[in-house]
Amino acid sequence: MTATPTPPTASPAAAAPPEAADDWLRLDQQICFTLNAASRAFNGVYRVVLKDLGITYPQYLVMLVLWEHGALPVKKLGEHLRLDSGTLSPLLKRLETAGLVRRERSARDERSVEVRPTEEGVALRQRALAVPRRIVAATGFEIDEIRDLSGRLHRLTAALDKAADEGA
Repeated sequence: MTATPTPPTASPAAAAPPEAADDWLRLDQQICFTLNAASRAFNGVYRVVLKDLGITYPQYLVMLVLWEHGALPVKKLGEHLRLDSGTLSPLLKRLETAGLVRRERSARDERSVEVRPTEEGVALRQRALAVPRRIVAATGFEIDEIRDLSGRLHRLTAALDKAADEGA
């Protein structure tokens, strides 16, 4: 008995038997959904952990960048956080109202606004030192597992950025 050759296919889903091809459209098979669900779960834990600091998760991310780099132009801060100015501006306004950051026109370029942590913002860093440990504990992962996952996610992000730039 001679096997009939199968024509080449363009995608793994097309190469799979019909019942398996349908699995590609299951919600639990979507990596984007899995990552989104994990992100929402992280946000829930951060909401609890950051409550004592009086800041939200996005505000925490802004403070992390400022604690690491010091004063930055809004544009550069947005690049670090992968946020546009329309999303970043309300965050900065709330942080400024809370007394944690100060926004000032750059002396070098009046079109640019620099953001810097205030003394209170710098002092908040000390209180935030326990946050990463609490998050690690909440994951139930060992630190090596977290580092491995983080490295894989960085590679995934780079690959997706490249695919988006190339028009997928």
